[in-house]
Amino acid sequence: MLVDEQASSASLKDQLKQRDQSLRKVEQEMDSLSFRNQQLAKRVELLQEELAASEAKGKKGKTKGDSPSQQGLQTQSVFDEDLQKKIQENERLHIQFYEADEQHRRQEAQLKARLDELEKDSEQHQAVVDGLTTKYMETIERLQSDKARLEVKAQTLEREAKECRMRTEEWYVLLFYSLRMAESTKFGDYNSLNVPPHNRRHQLKARDVAGQAVGFVQDLVAALLNFHSYTEQRVHIYPLDSSIEPVSPLNQKFSQYLHENAAYVRPLEDSLQQLHQSITEDTVTVLETVGKLRNFAENFSSYTHFLQKILPYQLKSLEEECETPLCTTALAVKNQELQSDMKRVTSMFEKLQNYINLLALPSVQQDAMPQSSTSAVFTQLAACLHSLHDAIKEMSKHYNQKATLEQELPTVTQKLRTTTECLLGSLGSLTNSTGKIATFFSNNLDFFTSSTGYGPRGGTVALNPLQAESMLANKKKAAAYIHAIRKPRPQSVPYREALSNRRILTSSTESREGLTQQVQQSQEKIARLEQEKEHWLLEAQLGKVRLEKENQRIADLEAQLAAALGGSPTAHTALVGMLCTTPTVEHMGDEESREQLIKTHYMARVGELTTQLQISDSKAVHFHSECRALAKRLAIAEKSRETLSEEVKLANQNITRLQDELATTKRSYEDQLSMMSDHLCSMNETLSKQREEIDTLKLGSKVQL
Repeated sequence: MLVDEQASSASLKDQLKQRDQSLRKVEQEMDSLSFRNQQLAKRVELLQEELAASEAKGKKGKTKGDSPSQQGLQTQSVFDEDLQKKIQENERLHIQFYEADEQHRRQEAQLKARLDELEKDSEQHQAVVDGLTTKYMETIERLQSDKARLEVKAQTLEREAKECRMRTEEWYVLLFYSLRMAESTKFGDYNSLNVPPHNRRHQLKARDVAGQAVGFVQDLVAALLNFHSYTEQRVHIYPLDSSIEPVSPLNQKFSQYLHENAAYVRPLEDSLQQLHQSITEDTVTVLETVGKLRNFAENFSSYTHFLQKILPYQLKSLEEECETPLCTTALAVKNQELQSDMKRVTSMFEKLQNYINLLALPSVQQDAMPQSSTSAVFTQLAACLHSLHDAIKEMSKHYNQKATLEQELPTVTQKLRTTTECLLGSLGSLTNSTGKIATFFSNNLDFFTSSTGYGPRGGTVALNPLQAESMLANKKKAAAYIHAIRKPRPQSVPYREALSNRRILTSSTESREGLTQQVQQSQEKIARLEQEKEHWLLEAQLGKVRLEKENQRIADLEAQLAAALGGSPTAHTALVGMLCTTPTVEHMGDEESREQLIKTHYMARVGELTTQLQISDSKAVHFHSECRALAKRLAIAEKSRETLSEEVKLANQNITRLQDELATTKRSYEDQLSMMSDHLCSMNETLSKQREEIDTLKLGSKVQL
């Protein structure tokens, strides 16, 4: 509703803007009419001048007959038509002005009435909003209390879950050691008691390191493939272009060998990928059990032999470049430096081959390399990787210098430039990849050289594949036992069902509040009825006691009367005494019962008054809270009333301003109309004078004729 009222207020503002626009339009029309009147006045002056000129011509040429009179009649008819049009237009403008004024007054009255209605609706909506705000605040407080209670419950459950996890871990450790103790002897020289436990953390670290190594080797393989391919293309272009003249037999053989580079480079990536796939959480990764490392070592040896095979051809190809006539001294020096760089790179690959073969040897022969030498091999391998990076970096530097010198030669073609740029790019990639591998190996050198923790208890020998198999078997048994004793978790409540239960709980909470109030009212009514019941029970008991006393008294009197009728005078005297004394005793009993009755009545009355006082106190507290809420609502209503009063003031100011503008416009219109009327009167007088002059001229012309 509040949004609708805002929309209606916006529409009213739009209507006011439209009225302002219509007023401006009327003002523009009045300005145009005044301009038109000025034009007509000028036209009348021109006509007067023409009339004067025609009169002058008539006086000069009296012999021309009736032509001046005809011209005068035509001029008079034109003036009459213009005057008639102006009179009609003036009447139409008066009518339009009156209608616009009446319409503006009606719209102003409608807007005022609409504004009053909107103010009333706004007050009602504000009251509704205040009530909803109070209700929502109460709901928020209730939800916050529920949230606090649930948080406490969640913390309790978390503590219980933590305790359960700790107990589970303890039982898992006990179970694991009990399984190891209970396993029978499988092999002659050791049993399950000296088989080491499975190190899952070591396996995860080994798999992560292997995955990183695969990524770096992939980059290295791509760089080597590009380097060999672009070297092959360069051999076909420089120093002799194969498209123009045949290359030398040496370069042909060199190109043939370079064309086979993929057969030696690709297996490096594939074998390392297989090594990474063989390392899982359920395996034991040590040098003695990693059989895939041997495949990688063999592929690396094949690539090293390939480099050794193409090295002489590389050196001879550079010598041929130096023998060409266009080779300068600087180029020859750079070729010699490149020869030494290629020799150094090949020697670095040979060293890497030796170290990798040493690391792969324990998987073939267990006692081939002692464990004390493993750390030294890894350290030397890291140093060799850094040396390889330095050698390739130096070769890339010399190639860049050589390419710069070749660009200055006059016979360099665009094809050679492109191939050289690609070759330099592949060398840059090769430098980056070798640097990353060297850094990676140095960062993980502690992991490679550290003890894996695998090994039989009580011995210093290395772990063999047979022990690894026994270790994995123990791990599988423990996992199967834990899976067997693990209890399934209870099924949780579905989300939709939980939402419906929450809605039911919320509705039941609201209905519970209403039922609580009804129960309180019923309890008060029951207490009041019980008090009335006790009062009437006391009255009934008192009446019963009185009835019994009266019956006993009547029986005694009858007995005494019977005895008196059949007895002696002494009996009469005793009877008289009894008759005299008995009423006194009965009178005293009545007073005591009446006093007890009064006491009981006032005690019941005191109880009723106490109950009423408690009810009054509770009502007073309730009324006090309601008064506070009403005071807050009153303050909010006062603020809203002040805001609305400010808006009403602004609206009244706008209305006053519009009325002033309307009055000003009306006065200006009236002034303009009066001026037009005066002007028309003067024009009528002028026309009448001209008509008289024309008539005089006509009579004069007739007399002359």
